[in-house]
Amino acid sequence: MIKNYKTCREKAEVFGKIFVLKNNQPDAVLFSLKEYERLSPIIEYMESLDEKDLAKFTETLPKEGIRRNYTIEHLRNDIK
Repeated sequence: MIKNYKTCREKAEVFGKIFVLKNNQPDAVLFSLKEYERLSPIIEYMESLDEKDLAKFTETLPKEGIRRNYTIEHLRNDIK
């Protein structure tokens, strides 16, 4: 990513986020500024919750099988 930062940043602008791999495993996520600004209020809200309220909130989220899971193949396709 260091050598290709500009390309990575441009891809993040297109996709909203890109996954940074280390040894072919997801290691970090680079968000576009637009995506960060969209998610920031949600993150701040969640950080303000105490453990009990956070647990209640988490229970309302879709179960793991309904969420989008990223495999290495998904990540490779996203960067093409």
